[in-house]
Amino acid sequence: MWTALVGAFLFICGLLYMAWGALGRRRLSEPPRSSEDKRTTLEPRGQGLRFLGPVRNWLGVALMAGGAVLLLFGVP
Repeated sequence: MWTALVGAFLFICGLLYMAWGALGRRRLSEPPRSSEDKRTTLEPRGQGLRFLGPVRNWLGVALMAGGAVLLLFGVP
């Protein structure tokens, strides 16, 4: 019982950590500053998908993996 609760807690903490890391590193709605930039999007320049990489999210991935292992193999 406790193993399943701890596993679920670790998995949810890892998920929340990765979401907080992806959203908390930059301003989400910053309009372009220069008048030369004619884009109408509010997406920051150079966004890409680097913020989803495992190098930046290693702790969240480790928490989720540990929680998944406890959920899968910890309950008899």
